[in-house]
This record gives sequence, structure tokens and C-alpha cells, in this order.
Amino acid sequence: MGYRLSKIYTRTGDRGETGLGDGSRVSKDDPRVKSYGDVDELNSILGILLSYELPSGIGRELLAIQHDLFDLGGELSIPGHSMLKNERVLALEEALDHLNGDLKPLEEFILPGGTRAATVCHSARAVCRRAERSLVTLSRFQTVSDVSLSYLNRLSDLLFVMARSINNAAGQADVLWER
Repeated sequence: MGYRLSKIYTRTGDRGETGLGDGSRVSKDDPRVKSYGDVDELNSILGILLSYELPSGIGRELLAIQHDLFDLGGELSIPGHSMLKNERVLALEEALDHLNGDLKPLEEFILPGGTRAATVCHSARAVCRRAERSLVTLSRFQTVSDVSLSYLNRLSDLLFVMARSINNAAGQADVLWER
């Protein structure tokens, strides 16, 4: 395979526009650009999370999710293109069921906190929700894959359960909300 990027800067975005994967140009504050920017930010936070020591299996799952998010970013950068498959939504549900099965049922709301890794995971969950909202906004104006919307919705749930699992594996209790 040849080099994908021979030059990092192009100067074509200096006036507030960027190119999409189909060659069209849009404003850098276009809802499509916001959507894939939020997905990219989420992917970056997952990279930070992966720098921590994590319970068995969570790191492997997060790496697969990073690849999915890169695919989703690619999908969003090309209007009308679809890359994410429903099998990946089902894989998130399977991971959710597996991890949640080892946790005590929640009786109270919990606050983001606990170990550093769990806190980063909670931050990733919040960014995931923002990415989902951006995608919903985009879907009001342009076609967005139903799989992509389901994926981000399920991923935020999984990140919540992963944060609890990370705390649980470290012997750290969830931080309960006090009324």
C-alpha cells in the first residue's frame, strides 16, 4: 500500500471550509463535520482510556470500538455512504450483557468517578452522548444510517457499564448520587 498522506497541510481549509470524502466542500461548522469531529474526539478519549491498565477483555473491546469509530467517521465524511454494520451493534449488546452480568444491580444513580480509568470511561460516555446528539441533528437535514445511530446509543450504555466494571475490578465502589 502506498502512502495515504504525503503532505499533512494543504492550506485549503484556511478560510473555514473543509473537503468531504466525495470531493465536495462545506463549512467547518457544518453539522456533518461536527458529527465526525465528535466521533473523532470520542475515539481520542478511548485512546487515553486504553493507556490505563484495564480488566481483561475491556481493552480488546475498546480497540475494536476504535476501529468502528474510525469507520463511522469515514462514513460520515462521505454523504450517503455506509460502513458500520448491524453486527457491530449486536457485538456491543453482547459485551453489555456480559459485563453487566458481573455487576450488582443499581439501586441509585451514580456519579462519574472512582478510579482514574473509570473516570476517563465516564468522560468517554459523555462525549459519546454528544456525538449521538450531533448525529441526530445531522439526521434532520441529511440521511444518516440507522445503524450508526443505534451504534452510538448502545456504545454510551456500554461505556457506562465498562466504567462500573473498571471500578468493580479495582475494588472501588461506584460513587452514589446523594439526594
